[in-house]
Amino acid sequence: MFVKVFSMSIVGMDSHPVFVEVDISQGLPQFATVGLPDASVKESKDRIKAAIKNSGYRFPRSHVTVNLAPADIKKEGTGFDLPIAVGILAAEELIKEASIRDCFFMGELSLDGSIKKVNGVLNATFKAKELGITSAFVPQENAAEAAMVEGINVYGVKSLPDVVEFLGGRKSIEPLSLDVAGIFQKTRQHDIDFSEIKGQKQALRALEIAAAGGHNVLMIGPPGSGKSMLAKRLPTILPDISFEEAIEVTKVFSVAGSLNKNEMMIATRPFRAPHHTISDAGLVGGGQVPRPGEISMAHLGVLFLDELPEFKRNALEALRQPLEEGSITITRSSITASFPARFMMVAAMNPCPCGYFGDRVRTCRCSPQQIRQYQGKISGPLMDRIDLHIEVPSVKYRALSGKESGETSHAVKSRVNAAREIQKKRFNQDSLACNARMTEKQIKAFCAIDEDSHKLIEMAIEKLGLSARAINRILKVSRTIADLEEKLNIESAHVAEAIQYRSLDRHVI
Repeated sequence: MFVKVFSMSIVGMDSHPVFVEVDISQGLPQFATVGLPDASVKESKDRIKAAIKNSGYRFPRSHVTVNLAPADIKKEGTGFDLPIAVGILAAEELIKEASIRDCFFMGELSLDGSIKKVNGVLNATFKAKELGITSAFVPQENAAEAAMVEGINVYGVKSLPDVVEFLGGRKSIEPLSLDVAGIFQKTRQHDIDFSEIKGQKQALRALEIAAAGGHNVLMIGPPGSGKSMLAKRLPTILPDISFEEAIEVTKVFSVAGSLNKNEMMIATRPFRAPHHTISDAGLVGGGQVPRPGEISMAHLGVLFLDELPEFKRNALEALRQPLEEGSITITRSSITASFPARFMMVAAMNPCPCGYFGDRVRTCRCSPQQIRQYQGKISGPLMDRIDLHIEVPSVKYRALSGKESGETSHAVKSRVNAAREIQKKRFNQDSLACNARMTEKQIKAFCAIDEDSHKLIEMAIEKLGLSARAINRILKVSRTIADLEEKLNIESAHVAEAIQYRSLDRHVI
């Protein structure tokens, strides 16, 4: 007998519909899987046999052929276990074929018939809804993320017998229903606040500008000056993530398998802080079967690189293209996958190996050659892609022990939101979110400056040796400073402040 079951293959961020075609015919007992399966799909036959037998059903002693169509798409992962098992049982007439029409199945089988969590369920469920599927059968651990998709009945199932009994009408399983809007509002809270930061007024001002324009930031200062503390609080002043953006970020986490069973949605802007020993593939994504890296996990949020010079040179250089384009494409011999990567990069570093070069209290023990070598680990092209370079000096005891608290994240965010609204209206036709993403054409259109500002930039070029890209960064930052002050035109004071944030350019440090 021939049966067709609907499932999905995840390639990068994309979901491709796959029809699991099962044919049971007379002949020597054999289980063949065709349709470009990878090793994990090929070896699923042993799991499926054991799961069917240990669930109390008879595995057919005939020739079983499973075709994963279309055959030109690579099939990988363990998510095809459940649809293949359902197809075999339907071909054996233990499940009525009519009951699986307009249904989508995805899940890994254990040898005892229990159904285990798989990656990419949210993306697959969205695609299934687009194709007119009305019911989704997914592992219970994945049910909450799948239920984020409205307009489709999501059944979280624990075991293969649960699926068979439900489809046979002998067991009742209620589709999972969630208050998606309520969950979104409830989980968009932060446990930290900008008011907890003591001193560092210049750094706080720079982070406000960065948040208002979506600019990349490099902080340089001695150990213990508060660089990590500042970076961790940056997401609290960024504009609240929209529901559509939250779904976009959650899709990345779903594909990466980073959603736990209690986490249904990423409702705050992500903050990722990988260790400096991370590999190239771990940072930008990769692997034999491409998976999202940290830059994609930080999509629409913040990527914090602490101890920047300690990262591998190749890993840092791999950031250059995603910083410009907002996405990363990974090509392997048999597959090409693209992942989103529109993030704000916040980096931190010490000024020298010992960390105290230029410090007002501690004495630096490093030689000039050691300092140059340490700072030279960051390439000029990468430095050019960082809009704001700020010094974070050590904080004096009286500032730390003072009872006076700084501005709250809410107060700073209100100014950031006002600046972002100005940018939203400005780029309405171009679908840009912030000034940092302006193209050359848009810089000419929206960043016109007066003669005094031209002279300031000319002086900066002579003294700092700025590149053409660095000049564009200055104009973008100037535009953001003007937006924060709700000024229509960029003034020389705005340009002067923006130039201050290029003090750590390549030849200077």
